Amino acid sequence: MTLSPAVRRYRPDDRAALYDICIRTAHEGGDARDVYPDHDLLATIFAVPYAVLEPELTFVLDDGAGNAVGYVVGTADTARFVEWFRSTWLPQIGERYPAPSGPPATPTESMLNLLHTPERMIWPELVDHPAHLHIDLLPEWQGRGFGRALMHRLLDELNGQGVPGVHLCMSIANTRARAFYDRVGFRELTVPDPGPVWYLGRSTVVE
Repeated sequence: MTLSPAVRRYRPDDRAALYDICIRTAHEGGDARDVYPDHDLLATIFAVPYAVLEPELTFVLDDGAGNAVGYVVGTADTARFVEWFRSTWLPQIGERYPAPSGPPATPTESMLNLLHTPERMIWPELVDHPAHLHIDLLPEWQGRGFGRALMHRLLDELNGQGVPGVHLCMSIANTRARAFYDRVGFRELTVPDPGPVWYLGRSTVVE
């Protein structure tokens, strides 16, 4: 029997879907498979490590047939996540993804530079928003209320852990995503990052 689409907790057998969803939504919300030859790279930075460290903060949108078609991942404590990323995650994947030897010259090298500098995630301006998250939905599942459902599920979990605020970092070019974040209560935070990004934050309380 096919069930209706629903948000559920992440399962280990969803990992392949995290890789797939991440690369298919990574280019300003669209498919990035032509941009990054290694289709696992982006999820190795922005999705899978969260599911490994804090699976209780990883949720997927199930299409009703057991397939994950969207996800939200997060960490309750960015500083702790960065420490774990440096000490545990990088040694596991560093042989496959070595750090660039010079200034990044390709999109892949730019991502490898981010991979090897997890400390970039720590900003004193974000102290009131210690958690952070990443959320992605395959295009055909966007605009139907599922992103809000995923977001609220994570916010409720963070709030239950006593986390006061959560933030995210996003590309300025992804205007459609910015509109979604505005609708679900995120507001711009002042962070002196020179990159073409916005930092957005909100309380974990869902009203």
